[in-house]
Amino acid sequence: MELPRRSRGDELLRPEQLASLRMRLRQVAARHDLVTVIACAFDHRTRMLPFIYADTRMAPAGVRSIGSAMVDAGFPKTRIVLQQWNRRFKPSQMKLDGRVPDIFMVSSMGLHSDMCMEMIRDARRIDAAHRPLIIAGGPHAVYQPYELFSGNPADPTRADVVVTGEEYVLLNLLEVILSVRAEGESMRSAFYRARDGGALDEVPGLVYPRGDRDGIPDELVDTGIQRLLGNLDEMADSVHGYRLLESPSRRATLGSVAVAANRIRRLSPISSIVLTFGCKFACQYCPIPAYNQRQYRTKSSGRMAEEMWRLNKEYGLKYFFGADDNFFNSKERTLDIVQTLARAEFDGTPLRKKIRWHTEVTVHDTLQMKEHLPLIHDSGCRALWLGVEDMTATLVNKGQSVDKTQEAFKSLRDAGICPMPMMMHHDSQPLYSRGTNYGLINQINLLRKAGAVSLQVLMMTPSAGTKLFEQCFTTGQVFSRVGGIEVRPHMYDGNYVVASSHARPWHKQLNMLIGYASFYNPVWLAWNLLRKKTKVSQKAAGMQIVGMLGLIQTIRRTCTWSIRLAFGRIVRLTHPPTSAIPMRSVEGESASHAGFEGPIPITVKKGRVVRLPMAS
Repeated sequence: MELPRRSRGDELLRPEQLASLRMRLRQVAARHDLVTVIACAFDHRTRMLPFIYADTRMAPAGVRSIGSAMVDAGFPKTRIVLQQWNRRFKPSQMKLDGRVPDIFMVSSMGLHSDMCMEMIRDARRIDAAHRPLIIAGGPHAVYQPYELFSGNPADPTRADVVVTGEEYVLLNLLEVILSVRAEGESMRSAFYRARDGGALDEVPGLVYPRGDRDGIPDELVDTGIQRLLGNLDEMADSVHGYRLLESPSRRATLGSVAVAANRIRRLSPISSIVLTFGCKFACQYCPIPAYNQRQYRTKSSGRMAEEMWRLNKEYGLKYFFGADDNFFNSKERTLDIVQTLARAEFDGTPLRKKIRWHTEVTVHDTLQMKEHLPLIHDSGCRALWLGVEDMTATLVNKGQSVDKTQEAFKSLRDAGICPMPMMMHHDSQPLYSRGTNYGLINQINLLRKAGAVSLQVLMMTPSAGTKLFEQCFTTGQVFSRVGGIEVRPHMYDGNYVVASSHARPWHKQLNMLIGYASFYNPVWLAWNLLRKKTKVSQKAAGMQIVGMLGLIQTIRRTCTWSIRLAFGRIVRLTHPPTSAIPMRSVEGESASHAGFEGPIPITVKKGRVVRLPMAS
């Protein structure tokens, strides 16, 4: 299920290709005067550990990047709506600058795809004569674009086109549409004329429908894998995106103006920022290396420093989270970045005194950077999330071990950087193991003693775009229904046990709650408050409070699921999801983003796997 790779040497865009595209669009933008609304889908049922605070207090980088690209390309009449803040937003009622938008974009992760489809469904209620061009994108579109086209005649919900790539693909699509658009013609009409004329087939990174039978497309055409932006300095200035955010409200409609600049720091105190993309590891449960086509992509250190300074100056933002796959992936590159951040000055003020930044790394690479951790601290870094997964390396081996993990954590604490471990629970791991470090509680205790400030424990769950995805289905691990309740996309966040071969899967569900409770509790809050006062211990006390509040919400949301796992009948799937509509490439061959054969439900009774008839 991994994304295929483009031909060697053809994975990246040519230098300045994105910048040139934006320049060409600026030359025609005034003539077209587009109005655009970009929505970020969010399912509030996912609000629990370990994301309970950041999920609504950090405006996502993806939709902000798209908004920034639109503004930089000459289309300032753009608004970004976050469902995190605007739960009641209805696309059918949206108007911006007194007009129904020309384009409605919706971005979604797989977890939030129910909300994404509901927004698309609502947008399609707009009268066809005024309906905007509906474009879907985001991680869900990258890996499972066919799910954004319904194959159900009773509910023919679908996007007009799905973008399976980044900003360049979207802007390239707009350039093609605008090149054929007649004066006064809707973007939706121009899109279909461009499609029927074959103009879209030269834009890698699209999936679009052809034909129409009772509202259902006859087929989906996949134009292939995108070319990636190699030099991230070519991305539009991220300052633009914050100026486009819709203010939080209970309205179904849009406000007359975007959120005021002086409110952004309060609404989104953490700023997600793109620094690097790519990882040298090739973990079977991770889609990142294949998505990046085994490339490592970065911004220049000077651009990073300037971007943080501008966001601080414009909006007062102090805390930054790097949307990195593995920030320590390249030692040489990392040193260049942190040295620049540590030395940078703007208006006579050192940048390191104005900002604090955090990101994700691995245990192995942290040890490689051990002697440079004080410099990394001086650059403004105060916390690093580490993919520990399993300290014994039984689940996955990324060079970690108990001794290496403890050494890395101690080095981070000594340098004044908070170690934030991310763990994966799995079928073969017991809650506690006597005499070994294999048990979940054993490893949590070791992490706490090593100085862990926070904790993330999620169940191993199939993720689209990974090597393990198909295998999880074909071995009958993935649940379709439990106790008569269908497994929905929001439950694939790792907090719910939705895939397991364990004889008692409810044990796995309770193990995660017990693991969290052993780390986040009043005893350890008091311990952190009473111990020697340091910046790290103060942060640990704060995380205990956030963790305990989050644990209450996690218990509330998953307790009933535990009971269903214990007493309900479990119906399983034996095949991964597939497109309900035939897919093909532009040349008529296999589609790059196609799925597999249709899912076959099975049921488990007393440990036996029994096939059920295929659902229609």
